[in-house]
Amino acid sequence: MLIASVHFLFVIFIVMLSLVVILVIIVLIYNFIEYKESARTTAWSVIIDKKISEVIVYGNDEIPVNPQFNILALRKSFKIIFLQRLVESEKKFSGAAKNKIKDLFKEYNLREVAMNKLDQKKHYLIAQGILELTVMDHKEATSKISLFLSHPSQQVYLEAQYAMVRLKGFEGLNFLDTFSSKISEWQQLRLLLSISSLPEDADFAIEKWLKSSNDSAVVFTLKLIKKFQLLSFYSKIKELLSTSAVEVKIKSIQTLMSLENPETVAYLSAIYNDQPDDVRLEILRVIKFSKDHCCTYLLKRELFEGNTSGIKVNAAQALYSLGYNEYLSDLANKEDMSEESVQIIKYALQEKVC
Repeated sequence: MLIASVHFLFVIFIVMLSLVVILVIIVLIYNFIEYKESARTTAWSVIIDKKISEVIVYGNDEIPVNPQFNILALRKSFKIIFLQRLVESEKKFSGAAKNKIKDLFKEYNLREVAMNKLDQKKHYLIAQGILELTVMDHKEATSKISLFLSHPSQQVYLEAQYAMVRLKGFEGLNFLDTFSSKISEWQQLRLLLSISSLPEDADFAIEKWLKSSNDSAVVFTLKLIKKFQLLSFYSKIKELLSTSAVEVKIKSIQTLMSLENPETVAYLSAIYNDQPDDVRLEILRVIKFSKDHCCTYLLKRELFEGNTSGIKVNAAQALYSLGYNEYLSDLANKEDMSEESVQIIKYALQEKVC
């Protein structure tokens, strides 16, 4: 019985040891494959970077034919790395150098590599393919990229939005007609930077987006109006201050001020009492920077009666910016002033609060 038990334990030990050895071998083989792949990628990247540098410096016509490179360029795995290096290089150059990089994209038919990624199931590959086609300015792909504007993956539809605007300009913003999700600040910035001009009939679309139920789309539209100084929308923006969400109201105030209409500050002071505290704060901020004396009474009232400390502080700062230093100093020295009011005034006067 004892011998049988020892034999059984020995068999188990041998089996476990064999499994460990097999696992170690598998890990070693995997690491070896990974190492070879990494070494190959590094070597190919050096060859590709050299090719890109030569084309940028000398031009394609002046470089002797490189049979080794042309043979490698037939391999799909090489093309994938080639395209990645082109996309990374494109960000570093401008003007003629950018155009030469895009010429390489066309010459070696790397379009197929990027387009194939659009047919993949993995979201990151689809987004990568869209970005590559966008950076390489491949306008012929816009019809297929547009299909991804309603993709369930945020990573994919964000790249599709950016691609449509980068490749088609203002026309690429048509997705705003139906887009209901929040547009992040970063995405708004990307889209704004991609629009260099507006078509003559842009007003129709812009007016429609100002009425969107998507607050972030309205905010983006206001930024668009500010960027291109679309003065004709002044009255439409004023309408937003009576109906919209706080975020939209704040951006509307900033946009109105950027359009530099002399009636803006007086208008904002007139609607001040009807606004929530966050919007009141923004109105006080713009009054502070406007240096407009039409709101002095409002500022003095809010210094004492403002709903929050933030409102009182901004009212005091606005008075200071308008030159009411002596008035504020006299208030700070009054014996019947509350400690909070004294601290607020001294803060506005840029004095140390004791």
